[in-house]
Amino acid sequence: MSAEPRVALCVARFYAELAARLERGAREALAEADVDDVPAFSVPGAFELPTIALYAARSGRFDGVALDTGVPCGFGVLTVDTMEQALARVSGGDKRDTGEHAVEAVLAALAVRRQLQSPS
Repeated sequence: MSAEPRVALCVARFYAELAARLERGAREALAEADVDDVPAFSVPGAFELPTIALYAARSGRFDGVALDTGVPCGFGVLTVDTMEQALARVSGGDKRDTGEHAVEAVLAALAVRRQLQSPS
């Protein structure tokens, strides 16, 4: 694995404002981890996310994307009842930033994989 993890963002654009804020939170977390070259792949809704994550993972171009391929995945999909709840859980909201937390999950999994691949 390269020094800088190769990560893809898979983004559902159904709610454009929420998607932009989730992506911003994810990119900010990646930048803090010195991961800057991150392509985004977009689809209309959340239902298509597993498919494009699978395509990205199977491409062999990324260290972080989808579960059934063994490639770590952060799942930053909002499960809320109202737009107010959603806005609280994205970049700029007053609760946790779901995009940031999804990236943290991927980076943590990659760190464990790197640790386990290193000779003891």
